[in-house]
Amino acid sequence: MAAYLPWGIFIASTILLMIVVFRTPSAFQWMGRMCLHVALAIFSLYIINLFSSYTHFELPINAVTVGTVSVLGAPGLGMLAALKLWVIG
Repeated sequence: MAAYLPWGIFIASTILLMIVVFRTPSAFQWMGRMCLHVALAIFSLYIINLFSSYTHFELPINAVTVGTVSVLGAPGLGMLAALKLWVIG
């Protein structure tokens, strides 16, 4: 019984948050832009990794790298590349 209580609170708060967010029509535009940015970030990381056999440079596709490239764009991709070259060498 005690294990189900946090999950119930989580599900109820998620439903209430979705009701509040989706009342405004601009929320759908915001969600669409966010999905587009995430898709473009995944695609750009995939392209970088596609040429890794030639360049011997690859960036992992995980939540942190996708989030960084989604928010920062091409400068974020450059920052990740520079950070990997600087830290790993």
